[in-house]
Amino acid sequence: MPDLKRTALHPVYSEYGAKTIDFGGWELPVQFEGILKEHETVRERAGLFDVSHMGEVMIEGPDAKMFLQRLTTNDVTKLAPGAAQYSLMCYPDGGTVDDLLVYMLGENRYMAVINAGNIDKDVEWMQKHAEGEVTVTDVSDATALLALQGPHSPDILSKAADADVRGLAPFRFVEGVAVAGVKALVSRTGYTGEDGFELYVSSEDAAALWRALLEAGGEYGLSPAGLGARDTLRFEARLPLYGQELSADISPLEAGLGMFVKLDKGDFIGREALAAQKEQGVPRKLVGIEMIDRGIPRSHYKVYAPDGTAIGEVTTGTQSPTLKTNLGLALIDSRHAALDNEVLVDIRGKQLRAKIVKAPFYRRSKGNA
Repeated sequence: MPDLKRTALHPVYSEYGAKTIDFGGWELPVQFEGILKEHETVRERAGLFDVSHMGEVMIEGPDAKMFLQRLTTNDVTKLAPGAAQYSLMCYPDGGTVDDLLVYMLGENRYMAVINAGNIDKDVEWMQKHAEGEVTVTDVSDATALLALQGPHSPDILSKAADADVRGLAPFRFVEGVAVAGVKALVSRTGYTGEDGFELYVSSEDAAALWRALLEAGGEYGLSPAGLGARDTLRFEARLPLYGQELSADISPLEAGLGMFVKLDKGDFIGREALAAQKEQGVPRKLVGIEMIDRGIPRSHYKVYAPDGTAIGEVTTGTQSPTLKTNLGLALIDSRHAALDNEVLVDIRGKQLRAKIVKAPFYRRSKGNA
């Protein structure tokens, strides 16, 4: 695959039978042993993902907090060192620049983790809006990111780490943890709907850590997992994917992410438009759909009301590996978004029946917490 970017883990893919694809300009593994098998492994045991294509940006300086407070929708002042926060950046019209994680590393020191396809755009956006004493530094190339996800993740990481990782609460992290001798920032976060961790390390240490974790996790059934399973896992948990559930044309409120939009925190980019949307009601709403007729809803398939009126489109859809039913997320006219409403999905020229259902489609049991 000529001209595609590669992560620091690319050289080890072949050892594990990876099948790679072009993913937004990156050569990444879509699967190792098979998407369904990897999906089930993460739900039942544990999977290890290379997500080093994600972007990391250091935001530092006396005005870093003020800058992030104006740049993002969540309330950065609620963060303390060692805590992370899911947030979004918006355009003045309320459309989404990107969704991201903000890590507070220390006073005046933050790290933003952004989507791979948006790195250049996001960094330019941040630098354009930087005010006061703040520096924005893209450290993506120097940073690798491994995601250890699934109910056995705490057992595996505890075996390899020199710190009490079991005690980490969700959206908390510890820097400088030695994991199989590799220094890592260990975060209790993920993108699968399961318990798990994300490990940020120097790119040069990524391969050693990958091999060490797979060895440590052997007795727990740990195996490598690719982007295919990552997508079906995050879909079942209703976690948004930029470019599908979020975009420059889709606001966080339309995507059902209002809990991460703090309109009362003071001014931020996009606040006026989002406040108006909240007051007037969003024109479109992201809903779950379950097919009644036989057919699988796919991204961009058109959705219609029973009378044939076009009301929106599917953002993501598949046969759910966990639930064994044909499900989708769809962005539709809010007037048609009530639970149990019937809609029609155009699948290869046929309008097939579906109904609006609750999402997320999957939540892990408390026993797997």
